[in-house]
Amino acid sequence: MSNFPDSLRNIALTLWVGGLWAIGVLVAPILFASVPDRALAGVLAGKMFNAIAWVGIGSAVYLLGHTLYRIGFRGMKEGSFWLIVVMLLLTLINSFAIHPWIAHLKAQAVQVAQGVFGGGFDTAHALSTLLYLMVCLLGLVLVVKSGGKG
Repeated sequence: MSNFPDSLRNIALTLWVGGLWAIGVLVAPILFASVPDRALAGVLAGKMFNAIAWVGIGSAVYLLGHTLYRIGFRGMKEGSFWLIVVMLLLTLINSFAIHPWIAHLKAQAVQVAQGVFGGGFDTAHALSTLLYLMVCLLGLVLVVKSGGKG
C-alpha cells in the first residue's frame, strides 16, 4: 500500500507530464486554430506554457526530494533521477532564458523571420518548441520507467 509521499509523487508526475502533453498537443493547437487574433492566441498560450513550467519546477523539486528521502543519495544513481534533473534544467532554460528572449523580441517588434538560425523571433520560438518537446518526450520516458510505482 502506498503512503502519502508516494501518492504525492505519482500526482506530481501525472500533473507535470500530463499537463505538458495536454497543453502542447491539445490546447495550444486548438487555441491557434480557434482564436482569430494570433497575437491573443499567443499571449494565452504563453500564459499556459508559463503555468505548466511552474508546475514542472515544483514537481521536479518534489520528485527529486522524494527520491533522496526514500533511498538517500543512492537515488542519484537511478536513471529516473537524472531524467528529472534534465527535464528541470530544460524547463528552467526555456522559462528563464528563451521566454524572456521571446518577450524582448516581441517588445522590439522584431517579427521578421531571419531564418531558423538568424536570431529573430522564429529562432527563439523554434528553440523554445524544441526544448518543450524534449521535456515532453523525457516525461514520457519517465512515466514508462516509473510504471506506476511509488
